[in-house]
Amino acid sequence: MLCERLNCEMIIRLDPTTNQDQVIQQAKAVLLQGGLVACPTESFYGLAVDACNEAAIHTLFSLKKRDPGRPVLILIPSTEFLRDYVTHIPPVAFPLIRQFWPGGLTLIFEASKKISPLLTGGTGTIGIRLSSHPIPTALARAIQGPVTGTSANPSGAPPSRHAREVKAQFGEMIDLIIDSGETGGGIGSTVLDVTIRPPQIVRDGMLPRQALERAIRAATASPGCRSSPNART
Repeated sequence: MLCERLNCEMIIRLDPTTNQDQVIQQAKAVLLQGGLVACPTESFYGLAVDACNEAAIHTLFSLKKRDPGRPVLILIPSTEFLRDYVTHIPPVAFPLIRQFWPGGLTLIFEASKKISPLLTGGTGTIGIRLSSHPIPTALARAIQGPVTGTSANPSGAPPSRHAREVKAQFGEMIDLIIDSGETGGGIGSTVLDVTIRPPQIVRDGMLPRQALERAIRAATASPGCRSSPNART
């Protein structure tokens, strides 16, 4: 286990007021060595690996027993990183990013060559989100790149709201579990495909459908949709 080599516990209780920086640094070390980190998200616990590490991605799919044809979304450190992982950003995406990121909206883009075909499920597209939860965003910022944003459970099993449930599902196969108590539960992110026009809602989730549909109509009609949300050029 990586944590044994790195001299850290498998489950670390996180207290944002006292040890968050230390926990993130320990998780960073695990991620950069190809390890798996379970961490809280807005809804359930998720599994994070370095989304640019092919071996780590293979380990993630194997651990979850996930069908290789099912894509896995990525969580980015900030909007400035978006252009690194997509071939282009459709104009309609800019106002949606400004309105809903960070938050519960996953946008599907054409994937750049930096993205593993495993993460795209062979589709050539990739789901990307800027999380509103501080921990996965801090992990992505720590490694200066994307982390995976898939739920911490085997495929088909119930998602986990407690660190102990993650441990019960995977045993010693997780390198590090960041325990911040019970998560909020509910449903996952809303998934919107912006590679087609008009954008299509692929999965309902955290965002109310009517509010998103209004935003899509406004974004499609707005001449200002061509302005950039501080994405790098």
